[in-house]
Amino acid sequence: MSEVKLAVQTRTEFGKGAARRIRRENKVPGVVYGHGTEPVHVTLPGHDLLLALRTPNVLLSLDVDGKSELAIPKAVQRDAIKGYLVHVDLLLVKRGEKVNVEIPVHTEGELAPGAYLLEHVLSTLTVEAEATHIPESVTVSIEGLEAGASILAKDIPLPKGTSLAIDEDAVVLQVLAAQAEEAPAEAQEETTEA
Repeated sequence: MSEVKLAVQTRTEFGKGAARRIRRENKVPGVVYGHGTEPVHVTLPGHDLLLALRTPNVLLSLDVDGKSELAIPKAVQRDAIKGYLVHVDLLLVKRGEKVNVEIPVHTEGELAPGAYLLEHVLSTLTVEAEATHIPESVTVSIEGLEAGASILAKDIPLPKGTSLAIDEDAVVLQVLAAQAEEAPAEAQEETTEA
């Protein structure tokens, strides 16, 4: 798991106007909270944060007024049209502490020959892992699966030190038989008459 260092500044201005001024300076307003402490409103470097958030569940080493803190992204708000960062919520963590996070589910292999569809019922899996050892993703083999087959959360191999934080019988992937559309009855009669 990667750890990214960011120098952040505390802020005292709040509201839309202040947030817009911060964004014009290519920075992102945010809040850091956790461990029973008062929330700290901060300003983060926009480009560095954007690059860091490309890694799922990245561990951020924050330098807040000379004090070093570890945090993970809890909520990230983006502009709906342009995609730039609007606001970020960061959760304080400690080394060795367990946290619940969502990790992406990837597949490998090919389904059995035939017209089958793979449905991702859950695209992410909620797991409990140590804050400094959060897996980036899990990979599931779908090799040779046929229609009607499903993969449950308990069937997915998890990295050492990671456990499920959802119902183990939750369906993550399922294989469906592709259904061909039937031609309307009138159209079939016309083709037989012709």
